[in-house]
Amino acid sequence: MKKKTIVLAYSGGLDTSVVLHWLKENYNANIIAYIADLGQGEDLKSIGRRAKKVGASKIYIEDLKNEFVKNFIFPMLQSSAVYEGSYLLGTSIARPLIAKRQIEIAKKEKAFAVSHGCTGKGNDQVRFELTFKALAPKIDIIAPWRVWDLKSREDCIAYAKKNNISIPVTKSKPYSCDRNIYHISYEGGILEDPWTEAPSKMYEMVKNLEKTPNKSTYLTISFKNGIPYALNGKKINPVNLLTRLNKIGGQNGVGVVDIVENRFVGMKSRGVYETPGGAILNVAHRAVESITMDREVMQLRDSLVPKISQLIYNGFWYSPEMKVLMAFVKESQKNITGDVKLKIYKGNVRVVGRKSKYSLYNSKLATFEKDDIYNQSDATGFIRLNSLRLILGKLKN
Repeated sequence: MKKKTIVLAYSGGLDTSVVLHWLKENYNANIIAYIADLGQGEDLKSIGRRAKKVGASKIYIEDLKNEFVKNFIFPMLQSSAVYEGSYLLGTSIARPLIAKRQIEIAKKEKAFAVSHGCTGKGNDQVRFELTFKALAPKIDIIAPWRVWDLKSREDCIAYAKKNNISIPVTKSKPYSCDRNIYHISYEGGILEDPWTEAPSKMYEMVKNLEKTPNKSTYLTISFKNGIPYALNGKKINPVNLLTRLNKIGGQNGVGVVDIVENRFVGMKSRGVYETPGGAILNVAHRAVESITMDREVMQLRDSLVPKISQLIYNGFWYSPEMKVLMAFVKESQKNITGDVKLKIYKGNVRVVGRKSKYSLYNSKLATFEKDDIYNQSDATGFIRLNSLRLILGKLKN
C-alpha cells in the first residue's frame, strides 16, 4: 500500500528537526521537508541535507524573496501597518507566504496533511493554520507541539540527543531567533524577563549606537504609488533595495525595537526585533504621503491602521475583511509618488526633504507672508461655526 505524504514547513532548527523525526515515528507517511528562502542568509542546501539525514523523503527549497518583498512587505508598507505602536510585523507578514507555498506543494504532491513546528503558546500556529484553512479547507493539519509529550525546548534538546539529531542550539543559548530579509526577531530564554536588557552581542544586523559612525548618512528614496523603486536616483529591484537599506540602517543603529506585545492567543510576550530597512522605508513612505495624500483620506487610512496591523499580526492575511481593507489602501496610494531625502544618524531617521509632481503643498498658500489666495478674515466665521457646540454646552451649564 502506497504511503501517504505530509509536507512539513522545515527551518532546520531545533523544533522542526524534532518534529520531522517525530512525524516519521508516529505516522506511516513520507515526510516532505519544505524550506522557504525568505532571505534568512543560511545555507539552505545544508539545511536540506540535514532534513534528509533526519528522515525527509524529499526536499523543496523555494526562493520566495522577491514575492515576499513585492507582494507582502510593500503592500503592508503602503498600509503603514505597525502593531501596538512599534512592531513592524516582520515575522507576521512572512507566515501567510510560507503557508501559501506549503499548500501549493501539498496539492502538487497530493499530500493528505501539512505540518509545522510552531508551539501551542505562540502566534505562528494561528497564522499558519488560518492560511491553511483559507486556501485548502479540507487538508489535515498536524501540530506536534499540541499533542506530543515534549513540554519545553529542554525536552526537545534531550529528544534530539537521544535520537542523534544534529541541532544548532544548546541549553546555554535557548532563545529563539527568526530571520528573513525584512527583520530578525528574538524571544525566549533570558529575554523572558522584561527587566533584563537584551545582550548587545545578540544583534546580527544593527550595530550598537556606541559603534555607529559619527557622521550622518544622507539618502534619497523614490516612490511610485506608494511603492519604493529607486535609491539615490537609481532604479533598484525590491530585494536589492531592502538589502541595501538593511545595511545602511544597520550600520547606523536604526531599527531596534524591544517590546512586550499582546499575543493573539491571550498572553503578553516580550519580543526584540531588528528591522533597519523597514524602519527607514516606513519613515520615508509617511513623508511622501504627507505631501501628496489628501487630509481626509489620510485620516481615514490612519484610523484603519490598528485593524490592518491586528489582522496581519493575528494571521488573517487571506480574510475577506483584509481583502476589502487592502483594496482601500491600494486606492489611497494613487499619486503617492515622489522623492524623500533622509538624514540617518545614530539610530535616528530624519526627513529633511520631500518633493512630488503630485504635491498638494502650495508654498504660496502656506506662507506667513502676504498672499492673494487666502483671506485671513474668513477664519473668523470658520472658528465661530466650529465653536458653536462648545458655546452651547457652556450656556446650558
